Amino acid sequence: MRTVDFSPLYRTIVGFDRLADMIDTAAKQEPAGGYPPYNIEQLGEHEYRIELAVAGFSEDDLDIQVQENVLTVAGKRIPAEDAEGRNFLHRGIAERSFERRFHLADNVEVRDAELKNGLLAVRLERQIPEEKKPRQIAINGKSGAKLLSAGKSKAA
Repeated sequence: MRTVDFSPLYRTIVGFDRLADMIDTAAKQEPAGGYPPYNIEQLGEHEYRIELAVAGFSEDDLDIQVQENVLTVAGKRIPAEDAEGRNFLHRGIAERSFERRFHLADNVEVRDAELKNGLLAVRLERQIPEEKKPRQIAINGKSGAKLLSAGKSKAA
């Protein structure tokens, strides 16, 4: 595995300590297992969906939590009692416990989760606070600061 040195990048960014820590953590982690497989989809400008393939898990087997911008999806599967007497020729359906973590950007909130046809869909939405929206700054005290529409900028 090749190591990447991000220190030159850190000299040009200010106030992104959390981002730098996340990059370091991601670079140091060993490749995670691929279970369960998942998709991350952008539905709109501020909406996302994470889908995890959790065939064989019920709602009672799954736990979804958000803490400090980390979404954790865990599945605890207790082997079915009726599997003891069964004679499998091939057992390809994974029924093992898992834990998947997703680091969320600031202001991204989990809206809801739905389990349907073996897919767990978690819907996310970015909520931009009013104070973080673009605004026009007055030069030399002429008129107050005005909010700008997204994508528009006006010269003062």
